[in-house]
Formats: sequence, structure tokens, C-alpha cells
Amino acid sequence: MDFDFLKGELLLIDKPLDWTSFDAVNKIRRILEKKLQTKLKVGHAGTLDPKATGLLLICTGGMTKQIVNLTGLDKEYTGAFFIGATTPCYDTEKPADRTFPTDHITEEMILSAAKKFTGTIQQVPPTFSAKLIDGKRAYLSARKNRDIKMEPVTITISEFEILRIALPEVSFRVVCSKGTYIRALARDFGEALGSGAYLAELRRTRIGEYGIEDALSIDQFHALVSS
Repeated sequence: MDFDFLKGELLLIDKPLDWTSFDAVNKIRRILEKKLQTKLKVGHAGTLDPKATGLLLICTGGMTKQIVNLTGLDKEYTGAFFIGATTPCYDTEKPADRTFPTDHITEEMILSAAKKFTGTIQQVPPTFSAKLIDGKRAYLSARKNRDIKMEPVTITISEFEILRIALPEVSFRVVCSKGTYIRALARDFGEALGSGAYLAELRRTRIGEYGIEDALSIDQFHALVSS
């Protein structure tokens, strides 16, 4: 297989658990710079949190000019909410800080909540996020326990499918627009159930026309370009 990484390539990479998106980009850059024996521009089109796995679009060389277009594509995720507790960052990166009752929650309530969050809605981003507030990343202030006012943004969730209900976990599939935080959806979903929730697991399965089934692990990519 022929590649021209300097002219530009779009790489579909399956990001591992507990890696940041920048970890993945830096690893790909080191692999390619070692092979090419030259510096190379590498970037990604849409951040995945460390506790999420799945599709990461990584651009090299001249293809990095297309990143702004790729980030605007719709995204599909599968995952699970844990119902009955919350964490400060709305996922498993921090331990639970509050617990809530769940005995009152029915399947009808869960399905109704999913419908409530389908369509064009307002969502308040997490404080533990890379959202810019007064020129600074929100998570930098959140880590210092500073009060931050996160303004709601307009997002679109075109599909919100409940795949399995096995309380305290609810499995789902979501198709959404740029700017959607699934961690924030977990928070809001728990509140809609009169309880609390956090994101127990998340996998990005599609970005626009690009699917996870065509992605390579970083080890597979390393082996491919080294052969």
C-alpha cells in the first residue's frame, strides 16, 4: 500500500483506552518521522476523552488543512450510562462523589428521557473539558476548584437509541453534531430520571462516512508502515 504522508493522508485510528487524543497523534508522528527521517505535521479532527475509545481521524502533511472540515462531521457513539451516582467530570476519570436513588426508575422513564434529548437542544458543556473560557481551557480552572460559568450551546442529537437496560447501567447509541459532549448527556440524562448518572464507557464508531470497522490500532498502523 502506497502512502504519501508529506503530501497528506487521512488515517483512521482506533484510540486505546486511557490515551489522550494528543497521545495518539504524538505516537503516530514519532512513527512517521522515524520512517521518513523528517519533521511532519500531524493533527486530529475531533478529540476523544482518555476514557473513550474508538475512531480518531488523524491527518498528516497537507491533509491537516482539511481538519476544520472533518471536525464538523456528525459522529456516532455507543456506550453506557451508570445510573444512581455522579462524578465531578461525568465519567470514570474521577471517582463517584454523590449517590442517588434508582428504585423509582422504570423502562418507560428511560425511553422517554432518550426522546427528550433527541433533536436540537441546549447543552451545558462539562467544566472538565477543553472548552475555552476567557481564553483558557475550562479544565485548567476546574482542576483548581475555581468557579466557572459554562454557557449552554446548541447541539443536535439526531438519533438516541437505548440498546439495553440493566440497571444501574443503560447502554445506548447516539448520533450527534459537532460540539456534543456525551459526558454532559450522561449528567442530563440522570437528572431527567430524577437521579444522577455518569458515563461508564464510550466508543466512537463513526465520523461522517468513516467507520470504526476500517480503523487500525496504533500497533497495526506501526506494523503496516514498517513493513
